[in-house]
Order: sequence, then structure tokens, then C-alpha cells
Amino acid sequence: MADQFKVAWLDHGREPKNAPNPDYPNGVDLPAVFPSRPHCKVEVPYPAARCGLYVVTCSICLTSVGITTAGRPDDPRSAMIPCVILKGRQ
Repeated sequence: MADQFKVAWLDHGREPKNAPNPDYPNGVDLPAVFPSRPHCKVEVPYPAARCGLYVVTCSICLTSVGITTAGRPDDPRSAMIPCVILKGRQ
């Protein structure tokens, strides 16, 4: 399963301008948008270096999502990625 997801970092090259949310000193786990549908939990590098974007792509169903970061303690550390099984693929 380690090879199932490709995580690419797109660095926006800037530091955060706002203070982090003190309610999340150890990052956040992003929930599934549609919890009743299939999804996979994917961990992303935490903490992020600075403001940027993780692009997570599944090699099985070809779903691709963007996860923004700000280089702060309240950045995402994981996300529930929706599974979109394509016709004819298992």
C-alpha cells in the first residue's frame, strides 16, 4: 500500500502570516467529505516546510487531491482520500 499513493509537494516559497490555531497543536486529520463512500487514509509529511500544497494521487483509482499547508503546527498530517474506482478497474 505504500506505493499506492504518490505525494508531491508544491512549495509556494513563502512563510505563514497568521498564527496557528491553538486547538490543533499537533496537526489535523482531514475527514472524508462523504464518509459513507469508500476512502483511504493517507499520511502526508508533517509538519510542512512552509506555505504550499501536497498533491496526493492514488495509483489504483487515479483520484488526485490537493491539500494546502501553511507551515504551522495546525497543518494537515493525514487526509481521508475518496476512492473513485473507474469502470473496468479493480
